[in-house]
Amino acid sequence: MVRRSALECVIAFGETDAWPEEAVVKSLREEIGRLEPFGDRLAAAVRRCGNPVMVGLDPRLSEIPRSLLQGTSKKLSPGEIGAAYLRFCKEVIDVVAPLVPIVKPQVAFFEQIGPGGMEALVAVIQHARAAGLLVVMDVKRGDIGSTAAAYADGWLGADSVWGADAVTVNPYLGDDSLAPFVEVARQRSAGLFVLVKTSNPGGKRYQDRATSDGKLLYEHVAEDVEQLSVASFGASCHGSIGAVVGATYPAELEKLRGMMPHCWLLVPGYGSQGGTARDVGGAFDEQGLGAVINSSRGIIFAHSRPPYAERYGEARWQDAVAAATSEMIDELRSETSAGKLSRDR
Repeated sequence: MVRRSALECVIAFGETDAWPEEAVVKSLREEIGRLEPFGDRLAAAVRRCGNPVMVGLDPRLSEIPRSLLQGTSKKLSPGEIGAAYLRFCKEVIDVVAPLVPIVKPQVAFFEQIGPGGMEALVAVIQHARAAGLLVVMDVKRGDIGSTAAAYADGWLGADSVWGADAVTVNPYLGDDSLAPFVEVARQRSAGLFVLVKTSNPGGKRYQDRATSDGKLLYEHVAEDVEQLSVASFGASCHGSIGAVVGATYPAELEKLRGMMPHCWLLVPGYGSQGGTARDVGGAFDEQGLGAVINSSRGIIFAHSRPPYAERYGEARWQDAVAAATSEMIDELRSETSAGKLSRDR
């Protein structure tokens, strides 16, 4: 979304011999950066970091380090839990920001504890953006008409209330449920990740149903997403409308890469859900681009899982986060074409 003041500056500069004031030039440069399509910004961030790792921010009260639980009450209030979630996520961000290009807060864990959680979520998004990370909000919104437009307006873009670079959306209400999100994303140079083939076992009950023409339902969705991605092209070879395809279905993942060659793929299911580096190899193009691989619990709660529990324990939980992140980066570089990213830096 372009601010009128910035456009007026361009017009004024074209009609006069005076160079705009320094503050005006700064404002214009900010606008130009904001107008860069999400797909291009993601490509640049992945290349800069030399890896496609996405860290999921899924705070759970039962798993965050006890040292972060401040408060005197035996049972923590929602406000105290929200404060703990904020401290935890900020400290995770501080560790991973120098290593990875992107994070994905899961809104459900913040929403679960009410207003205190949502206040914490705002601060988490702001902290991640200030650290130079792209932020995909895992909201899986799916609605129609003015309701979908309201969701899109609230979540998408740097100038929105929530300030997400991209969101996850559910297309299974039909193409008119996607249209408002696509339009707002276009206006604000934001991104979408559309659920196509999800990592949960039950997803195949509906997504794998054959339609009257013999194609599976998720294949129809993939074709639509590919068309939307091509229409959202910037300077890179992948558009700003991407797809969610789970790591737990490697064969389908490779097939969908072929069906959606111009889409960024967000691949959940790595690590705790059983997906491996070899399983996600088919998500990438020959340059090592085109996919971001998400790990949530396997990274943020590494301190409670082997081998990091024995090596670091809860007292050094941030060291465990760093080690798990670095190990995932190394695995993807070794087992997939993403290794080309580090060699090309």
